[in-house]
Amino acid sequence: MRRPENEWQPFATRTTFDTEQTNPCHQTARFEADTRVPPSGEVTSLSSAVCVCRWAPPLARGTVLWLIATLAACATPPADPVDRAAFEKRNDPLEPLNRKVLAVNQFLDHIALRPAAKAYVFAVPEDARAAIRHVLDNMKEPNLVFNNALQGEFKRAGISMGRFVINSTAGVGGIVDVATKAGLDRQPADFGQTLFVWGVPSGPYIVIPILGPSNPRDAIGMAVDAYADPFAILATARGVTELTTSRFLANGVDTRASLLDLLDDLEKNSLDFYAQLRSLSQQHREAELHNGANPGANPGASPNAGPSPGAAQDTAPSPDATPAPAPSPAPEPAPASDNVPAAPAAAVEPQPPIEYAPTGTTPQPGSPPPGQPKP
Repeated sequence: MRRPENEWQPFATRTTFDTEQTNPCHQTARFEADTRVPPSGEVTSLSSAVCVCRWAPPLARGTVLWLIATLAACATPPADPVDRAAFEKRNDPLEPLNRKVLAVNQFLDHIALRPAAKAYVFAVPEDARAAIRHVLDNMKEPNLVFNNALQGEFKRAGISMGRFVINSTAGVGGIVDVATKAGLDRQPADFGQTLFVWGVPSGPYIVIPILGPSNPRDAIGMAVDAYADPFAILATARGVTELTTSRFLANGVDTRASLLDLLDDLEKNSLDFYAQLRSLSQQHREAELHNGANPGANPGASPNAGPSPGAAQDTAPSPDATPAPAPSPAPEPAPASDNVPAAPAAAVEPQPPIEYAPTGTTPQPGSPPPGQPKP
């Protein structure tokens, strides 16, 4: 039997029950089922489960809430074709939410991360900071090996393996970057780049709390790199997760210290810091995806897009086309001799003024008639 259209019951029933020893973490899980009766008369059930697992990180719960808020904060694409093209080029449909997240990140940066980075630069000498950076980079080399191999870049993977062996031994655990001095340059790679090589689209531009500018593909890549890191796996197996936390904090402070001047100038001189940061981060990431090469002449092209189908037709000549006759060469001027000096310009001798015989006088013998010039 259908209910009247004007009758609405927010919650017909609510069932709450607790279960113990039924979930993997052996904790108490509480399930709530809310049954609603909408005006259409069809019964729908909304179920929610809250697990109080002690190993569930609070950050994961916050991430879920943030993703839900992200989906609800999408900006509406403009109707004007020009504005819509610019909107699609920016690839930032979540701009309203991203600006709020960036404001929170700036607040945290100004009260914590930036002062810590300035204190780090002030207290630690430059050589010591370089040694710390070398150690942190050397601990990332195994991930570079894996990702370069997954991308099919076996030469780059071999170079990364050689760098890790050399710096871990001759470089005393990476304190000294012996491999770079030997001609083995670092070969950056990450799982986000691997997904790009596999053809996974980047998704929209997002600003992740604390971590900063990114996109869904690179966010997944960062998570995979963090969980697949051999040193993190070893530290977790040995129960010394403090080392992983210390490494994460040291890497964050060192990275922020290397960007002190750049971000300070950008924030001080930009009319729109958010737009400038978005543009620079997208350009930098696009260059990283192509291993530092120029991805193309069109800066607004998507890093996932291949060459235009008509690009080859615009540049390559048709095989059936008749070649145009070559233009006749212009006559070359005669080369100037190095031994013959140039002739000087002819000197012009000054001419004496012309004197006329005065009129009304008797001409003398041999003199011109009046009004005629004298010889």
